[in-house]
Amino acid sequence: MGVWEWVRRFAATTPGVIGAVLVVTTIACLLAGSTVGGQLDAKIERTDQVLDRTEPLAFAAQSLYVSLSAADAGAATAFLSGGIESPQVRDTYEQALADAAAALAEATAGATDAQSRAIVARIAADLPTYTGLVETARANNRQGFPVGSAYLRQASDLMQTSLLPQAEQLNEARFAAVRADQDRVGALPWTGVLLLLLVLVACAVGSLLLLRRTNRLVNAGVALAAAATLLALLWTAGATVAAAQVLDTGDDGAGARLEHLAGARILAQQARTDETLALITRGDITVPEKSFQTHTTELAQRLNDAGAGDSDAVRALTNWTAGHNAQRTAYEKADYAGAVAQAIGTAPDSSATSFARLDEELRGALAQARADLRDGVDDAGTLLTLSPFGTLALLLAAAGAVITGLWPRIKEFL
Repeated sequence: MGVWEWVRRFAATTPGVIGAVLVVTTIACLLAGSTVGGQLDAKIERTDQVLDRTEPLAFAAQSLYVSLSAADAGAATAFLSGGIESPQVRDTYEQALADAAAALAEATAGATDAQSRAIVARIAADLPTYTGLVETARANNRQGFPVGSAYLRQASDLMQTSLLPQAEQLNEARFAAVRADQDRVGALPWTGVLLLLLVLVACAVGSLLLLRRTNRLVNAGVALAAAATLLALLWTAGATVAAAQVLDTGDDGAGARLEHLAGARILAQQARTDETLALITRGDITVPEKSFQTHTTELAQRLNDAGAGDSDAVRALTNWTAGHNAQRTAYEKADYAGAVAQAIGTAPDSSATSFARLDEELRGALAQARADLRDGVDDAGTLLTLSPFGTLALLLAAAGAVITGLWPRIKEFL
């Protein structure tokens, strides 16, 4: 008799059936345990990746986008000051450039894909050109040469058509990576879940076969294995769902608020550029005025989407638009000096004062949203901490219970 023939005949006997149940169920337990443990451990590593790499890179991209917008607004404000601008105005522009350079360096270090490398290379190439044009405009402005405004418009055009669109692409890509990592952390490990269900099916089928072959209603080992597997399944699902809840990835979650607030601050800077450039051109203000209205309308919508519909930021925006209307009225009445004073003056109701207050509110809200995002990711990692070891231990215990419960039944026939 050949070996395979003996195996086939033995498998048809009662000890052969019990042995097959033991082998299949044990292997299923070990496979499910290692798979679930590995998938849950990967989720913990993903939370570490978000905290150590993905979110910091997204913050750097957002900082780059905001800083470039702030630099453009600062350059226009400094030019509008005429002659030698105040140290405060100059410092605002230079600080925005320094922040942009720092953010660009961090974004460059984290650019691992071809698209990101191309974006940061383009920004790095255009930024010196932009600053050169601004300095040329400043030099001409200090000497009273009208050509300075042309250089500033050229610099702003480079910012609006190249630098900011590139920064926006990088910003969107980085935030998309954060959302993708959060989704992976909060998603059920379906492969592991299916294997756990397979173990439960194996326990059920094995119990039915044992009942038919041995007339014993319950095998304690198989029953314990099923209970341990069910507990592992509940632990896996419960830990994952709890992690998804603290991540708060919905439309009102920290990540969404962070994106809306970052967009709001960028729109504010762009509207401020529109406001000052309208006075620098000393001509028809229809185009910059329309751009200002578009940016501030989108800004208000962003604040509403971020859940800040009734906040100090909204009130600061209202005051700013009121100040801008006063500036436009003065300009239309040919009171250019009054319009400039309203735009860059230090009076409590000036556009500059209201804009500074709005920007401060947005910075604070951004910092809080970022802290909430990172806290949620950190809490998700904490909730998952014991799950890889716990589920693996339960499935190892299930495998041991199957062997302990079925081996004596096999020995009864040997």
